[in-house]
Amino acid sequence: MVGTRLRRREDPALLTGEARYVADLQVPGTLHAAFVRSTAAHARIARIDLAPATGMPGVVAAFTGVDLQGEWAALPCAWPVTADMKNPAHLPLAVGTVNYVGDAVAVVLATSEYAARDAADAVVVEYDPLPAVVDVEDAASDRVVIHEELGTNVSYTWELTPDPAAVDAAFAGAAHTVSERYIQQRLIPSAMEPRGVLVVPQPFGGDFTVYSATQIPHILKVMLALTAGIEETRLRVIAPAVGGGFGSKLNVYAEEVAALVLARKLRAPIRWIEERTEGAQSTIQGRGQVQYIDLAADADGRVTAVRVRLVADMGAYLQLVTPGIPLLGAFLYSGVYDVPAYSFRCTSVFTNKTPTDAYRGAGRPEATYAIERAMDALAAEVGVDPAEIRRRNFIAPEAFPYSSASGLVYDSGNFRGALDKCVDMAGYEQLRAEQARRRAAGAKVQLGIGVSSYFEMCGLAPSRVLASLNYSAGGWEAATVRVLPTGKVQVVTGTAPHGQGHETSWAMIVADRLGLSPDDVDVLHSDTAIAPYGMDTYGSRSLAVGGTAVYLATEKVLDKARSIAAHQLEVAEEDLEYARGAFNVRGTPDKSVPLAGVAFEAFTAHNLPDGMEPNLEASTHWDPPNFTFPFGTHIAVVEVDTETGAVKLVRYVAVDDCGNQINPLIVEGQVHGGIVQGVAQALWEDAVYDADGNLLSASLMDYLVPSAAEVPSFETGSTVTPSPTNPMGVKGIGEAGTIGSAPAVVNAVVDALSPYGVHDITMPATPERVWKAIEHAQEARA
Repeated sequence: MVGTRLRRREDPALLTGEARYVADLQVPGTLHAAFVRSTAAHARIARIDLAPATGMPGVVAAFTGVDLQGEWAALPCAWPVTADMKNPAHLPLAVGTVNYVGDAVAVVLATSEYAARDAADAVVVEYDPLPAVVDVEDAASDRVVIHEELGTNVSYTWELTPDPAAVDAAFAGAAHTVSERYIQQRLIPSAMEPRGVLVVPQPFGGDFTVYSATQIPHILKVMLALTAGIEETRLRVIAPAVGGGFGSKLNVYAEEVAALVLARKLRAPIRWIEERTEGAQSTIQGRGQVQYIDLAADADGRVTAVRVRLVADMGAYLQLVTPGIPLLGAFLYSGVYDVPAYSFRCTSVFTNKTPTDAYRGAGRPEATYAIERAMDALAAEVGVDPAEIRRRNFIAPEAFPYSSASGLVYDSGNFRGALDKCVDMAGYEQLRAEQARRRAAGAKVQLGIGVSSYFEMCGLAPSRVLASLNYSAGGWEAATVRVLPTGKVQVVTGTAPHGQGHETSWAMIVADRLGLSPDDVDVLHSDTAIAPYGMDTYGSRSLAVGGTAVYLATEKVLDKARSIAAHQLEVAEEDLEYARGAFNVRGTPDKSVPLAGVAFEAFTAHNLPDGMEPNLEASTHWDPPNFTFPFGTHIAVVEVDTETGAVKLVRYVAVDDCGNQINPLIVEGQVHGGIVQGVAQALWEDAVYDADGNLLSASLMDYLVPSAAEVPSFETGSTVTPSPTNPMGVKGIGEAGTIGSAPAVVNAVVDALSPYGVHDITMPATPERVWKAIEHAQEARA
């Protein structure tokens, strides 16, 4: 069963409308919340007048932050990366000062969503403007200090330089050096389903059921209990159907806390559903970095040292894991290369913009972009092909497990194998020949070929490593597998899918081990009353951690079943073999018992081995010994119209290695989606702010999310290098496409323009930017 291209069992309900999202849930007596949001990026709140709203039809109540100050604590940040990290109090409703456009200042409750939104528009808020700062390097200068009580905009500085002398020596003795500056623009997640929350108080006992479009129901439960001052035993959190997240739903948001507090205060169900523009301003944004990267290399172009300095944009506040996002890439700026000396330094800074946090890849796309763009720059410096510079620097397959200069131990890899396969699939030499032909002919439309060899650190664990980075949670995952009396199997997982196909994949894992059909396996998830333990879904950890927990729980079930079967058949356990859903006595094929029979015997408990507990069930809490490190090579082919600056992606070839694959169809789907998001960063998406902190791309009219029409059909392949850190040999795949694709596309654009003297294009590579780059380069040559 494992390795089969099985269609997702989740899809029929999603495609037919049977699935229920937060907005679909109907609870009598529900009040609808609408938030009044700041129109100023930085200002003191002079006055809030709720009276125009409270007199409107359907309005039940309205509150300011002052009204609710005693009802909650500040929103949580779970990653204090340094002991002296600055973390301003972030209240669900601002009090005194607003610090970004979209900062909530009041909430209105009404009997319908439309009445609530109309009333919110009627609330009068007067602001005393303060200077705003939106450029992260300007903010780092403290020219304008956003949070006066902190005295600085710098949240923290974190450094990783294991051997400073080695870095200095490498640069002093280098035959070649390159120094690059890259911009990681901000991105707006734009999940298919906007955020939403519904809190239902129970009539008696003080219990609350929280339905949220979240990736992290278990973490949300803990944080809501702490933030709202409610006993955790009184909370049940359910993530119903969740329409995508990409990291944006990996958070504890003001609206979730407010809905819970208001449900407690009014003893009524409270629902809030996000609007698109509202989400663009108040849901976290991704990326937001200025990157400085230096490479030292010998005469043959072999890299001897990598030195990185980041200035990271935190936005106005620290959300759940905001400060840790740069650290998720901090160890990876040397990429897939055998680099002996390494230095990384990150300064994280507050600005008057929406907070940043995890967005698909979270730190790893940023690291990959910097090293892969810099490797192309090194190839140009040395005078060799971009594919060749990578071959000269790859970590050799026999070097694994590889102890990197940054301190991590990489589990397994064959980077040259992935690149060679991708080069063959793309017809690389033929592409270079066509490129040369167009250049010689002075063609208006030039061809660009971009290579990106990536790897990533995922399967977020082990817990002790996370503790060393001051991360507040663990990296384990929980699973329970039970064989019911009728022989059907029930799996309870602590992972919380939002489009990844866990129900299908987990059923395949169990069915494969038990010799059953996946149709006989039911997978339960995303409800803290059903799955009380879990660390949820993010960081490509679900399969390597959550799926492994399911696998190990299944092994425990088999071990118990074997003991019962041996007792029933009156043979030693070692005399049994298990195949096709039955235990058979070796050498006596007619002497066997099916798993269903064992399960029923465990249920009746009439004839169990002495001391054995009834029922066929087992649980596991799996804490991996290391991260997993998937990798691959992507090649993008673009055509650039040198007269208009228009860029067209004409081919995209991706070879990825995520170890052993459970369901190749799901792997392909994850790769496809990831590629589109990375290509979108390279060519289209950009959260643009003006100097006053206004978001100019707050709607889908201005923020260019691509459709299928903008991308070609992808050509995908894979290599298989199992991970030794888990018994299934699996690695993550959900973020891989995003990590590899942006540098591949920008490398292709710059490659097309290199004859014109263009060496860099800031993302997104819009026609205007490309055209201006050509003009500026030609002016500089004149």
